[in-house]
Amino acid sequence: MNRRLIFVFSSLLLVASMLLSACAPAATPAPAAPAATEAPAATEAPAVEQPTEAPAMEEVALRWRTRPDNQEEADVYASISDELDAKLEGITLSYEPGGSESSSYQDVLKTEIGAGTAPDVFWIPGSDVGDFAKRGLILNLADQASMTDGFNIDDFYAGPMAALTHNPDTNAEGADSGALWGLPRDVSTFVLYLNNDLLAEAGATDPRELAAKGEWTWDAFLETAQKVRALGSDIYGYGANAWWGPYGTWMNAAGGGFYNADQTACNLNSPESLAGLQFEQDIYQVHDVAVPYGEDSEPPYRAGKVAMFQNGRWATPGTRTVEFDWDVVELPQGPAGDAGNWQFWGAYAVNANTAHPEEAWKLAQALTEADVQAKISSMGANIPSRVSQEAIDAFLTFTPPANNQAFINGLQDNAVAEGPLWAGSWPDFVSVMDARVSALMTGQETIDQFAATICDEAGKAFSQ
Repeated sequence: MNRRLIFVFSSLLLVASMLLSACAPAATPAPAAPAATEAPAATEAPAVEQPTEAPAMEEVALRWRTRPDNQEEADVYASISDELDAKLEGITLSYEPGGSESSSYQDVLKTEIGAGTAPDVFWIPGSDVGDFAKRGLILNLADQASMTDGFNIDDFYAGPMAALTHNPDTNAEGADSGALWGLPRDVSTFVLYLNNDLLAEAGATDPRELAAKGEWTWDAFLETAQKVRALGSDIYGYGANAWWGPYGTWMNAAGGGFYNADQTACNLNSPESLAGLQFEQDIYQVHDVAVPYGEDSEPPYRAGKVAMFQNGRWATPGTRTVEFDWDVVELPQGPAGDAGNWQFWGAYAVNANTAHPEEAWKLAQALTEADVQAKISSMGANIPSRVSQEAIDAFLTFTPPANNQAFINGLQDNAVAEGPLWAGSWPDFVSVMDARVSALMTGQETIDQFAATICDEAGKAFSQ
C-alpha cells in the first residue's frame, strides 16, 4: 500500500474516533456523602387531637325553710337536708330554720316573697295555705304533678289534700280541680305530755289508766290538775301555749268551733263554743291550776314543774331530753263525747317566684317520700302524712314516748282537720280571735262580754 493511501486511511480512523467521543453521554458524578456531624432531618408525627371534656353540670342551689318548735326539731331538719343534698343529683340544698312565732314566721315569708329574697321551698301551716294561694305567693304544682309518674294525691291524708287541691277560681276540690298548692309534710294531733313523777307525788290516778277505761273526762282532768297544783306555788297541773290550737280543742270538745259548717261565718258565740271557752277560763281564773296564760309552758314542763303539757308531736324531740319519767295521753273527753282534737298538718309549698320550679318540685317530693318521713318521725318530730298501716305500725315503734297510740287515737277520733279559709281571711280572723280569747283567759273580759261582740268583729274577716 502506498504512503498516500495509508495517510488517508489513518485520517479517516481519527475523525471517526473523535465523532464517537463527542456522542457518548457525560459521566454522572457520585453524590457527596453527608458530613459526619450533620444528622438527617427528623420527620414530625402528625399532632393528636386531645378529647374535649364535657362541661360540668352546674348545680342548682335551693334554699328551704321550716318553722321548728325548738332546737332539737331544727337539728332534725338540718340532718335531713344534708342527706337529701347528697341524694338529689344536680341540686345543692341549704336549710334555714325560721322563727318559732307563728304569726311572724308567715309575715316574714310574705315580705321576703315580695322582695325576691324568700326560699324556694318552705313549710307553712295548713291554715295559711288559702291565704298564700289567693295572694299568688305559692306555685300551683298541678302541672308538675301531672307529669310525674306514680304521683297520687290519695297516698296522703284526705283532710290536708282537700285543702291543697282546692281551686278558688272554680270552688272545686280534688284531682280534677287543676290545683295543687303543695304536699303535706306531716300530720299531728294534740296529746298531754305527762310528768309521771309529779302525778305520782300528788297521788293522782294515772291518766293513761283512766283513758284506757274511758274515764278520762274533763272532770277527771280537773281533779288531776288540782292535786298536782297543791304540791307548791311553782308547780302546775296544766300548761298550754297561747294560740288557737289549744283553746280550739276546748270549743270543739264542747260541740262548738270557730266557724259554721261550710266555713263561711263566725261560730265563736254559739252556746257550745262559749261552754268550751268558759271551762278553759275557769282553769286559769277560778281553779288556778295552769301556767299563766300567755307564758311559754314548754320550759317549765321540761324543768319538771308541769304535770300535763298540751302540745303536738313536734314537742317530742325536746321532751326526750328531760330527766323525769314521762309519757303522753289523749286529751280528755268533753261534753260532746270526744276530745275535740285537731288533725294538724302543714305543707311544703313552692315560692311562686322561684327560678327553679322543676327542682323545687323534686325537693318537695323528696321531703315527703315515705323513707324521709319515716326518718323524721323516728327522730320524734311528726307523724307521716302518707296513709298506710305500715306507716302507722312503724310510727308506734318510734319511742319514747311509750304510748304513741295516743297520737294515733287523737288523729282517728273525729279530729277536726286544720284548714284554710277560702271564703275569708284566716290571718284577719285569727288576729281578732287570739286577742279576744287572751283577754278572756287573763280575766280582762267576761264570757258575756266576749259573746256580745266577738262575731261582729271576727266576722268581718269573711268579707275580705
